[in-house]
Amino acid sequence: MDNPVVANILGTAGAVCWSIQLIPQIIKNYRRHSTEGLHHAMYFSWAIAGIPLGVYNLVQDFNIALQIQPHILIFLSLVAWAQCQYYGAKWRPAFVLGASAAAAVCIGGVECGLYFALKEAVRKDQEWPLILMVVLAALFLAIGVLRYYWEIYKSRSVEGISFMFVVIDATGDLVSILALLFEESIDVLGVVVYSVELGLWIGILALGAYYRLWVWLSSRLGSRKDDAVGGDALNGTSAEGIQDTVRETKQP
Repeated sequence: MDNPVVANILGTAGAVCWSIQLIPQIIKNYRRHSTEGLHHAMYFSWAIAGIPLGVYNLVQDFNIALQIQPHILIFLSLVAWAQCQYYGAKWRPAFVLGASAAAAVCIGGVECGLYFALKEAVRKDQEWPLILMVVLAALFLAIGVLRYYWEIYKSRSVEGISFMFVVIDATGDLVSILALLFEESIDVLGVVVYSVELGLWIGILALGAYYRLWVWLSSRLGSRKDDAVGGDALNGTSAEGIQDTVRETKQP
């Protein structure tokens, strides 16, 4: 399905999704002044995942949108990570900013070094370094999403999760997969990276639907039960009142 125009359009759509994916979650954290139900490890693992994914997309010379995409992920993940440290761990603002800046510099340095190392490996026709980047990217992306599963399992709820973020991220993965399918040659490893995360997000959406539906049903059943109990009490009171009236009437 070689169609560079479609590949660029889809790649741009994927980059746009990844550009705004974490913004709903970041806004929700800010409005709540809390990151309860979330964990800093999720976001830091995504920031780390951006390193091998960014290097791989650059070395493979994908369309510009797919090359930019991982770096947007790194930036937004560090912002969300900083929120977790500020709201959750109660770090001081100056310390949060310093740690975030230091992490960004380290990530940039590592990615730069890996880029030149992988370019040299490609020049020598060595494929294993590229495969390693794909495996690492898929692993760290999966770790981030799996942390959501763990938090849901512990709390038996989806409190704190922005499902707008989940939908946008899953959409970004989907259109990125489609963009790769329309490249001159299909990059199977790249498709695998995005497919792993997409599959995990679908699971999160299913759990969200389950828990929110369960809460809704429980509240509905509970309100009906309360209404029934209230009705019985009212009926009992009315019956007792009628009996008292009858007794009073019979008394001389």
